[in-house]
Amino acid sequence: MSKVLLEKLKGKEEVYRMWKNGPATWEEYRNIVGVCREAMGKAKAHLELNLARDVKNNKKDLFKYISSKRKTRENVGLLLNKVGALVTEDTEKAELLNAAFASVFTAKAGPQESQTLVAGETVWT
Repeated sequence: MSKVLLEKLKGKEEVYRMWKNGPATWEEYRNIVGVCREAMGKAKAHLELNLARDVKNNKKDLFKYISSKRKTRENVGLLLNKVGALVTEDTEKAELLNAAFASVFTAKAGPQESQTLVAGETVWT
């Protein structure tokens, strides 16, 4: 990030604090948020353009950028089972989530499903 962009983000934080305490209005805060969002978009586009332009000479930076965008969260937090006990083991978590998803997708037909079938029948007849 450039120094100018960092200054804009600091200004946004200051206006947010002022808005929460009263001296600034909501419109002022929204205006600064729009300016920061636009500046962040331009900075990101500029970074991606530079990466694409220099890909032949510097493949490492491109793949580093791509891998940073592909990171996902792997851990599932603690879950409560039907008894109310915390589930910590991965296999128990998997069984609990599987049971929850199975109950959602194998539930009896509700009023929405019957309405869609009736509408589908009238279209075909």
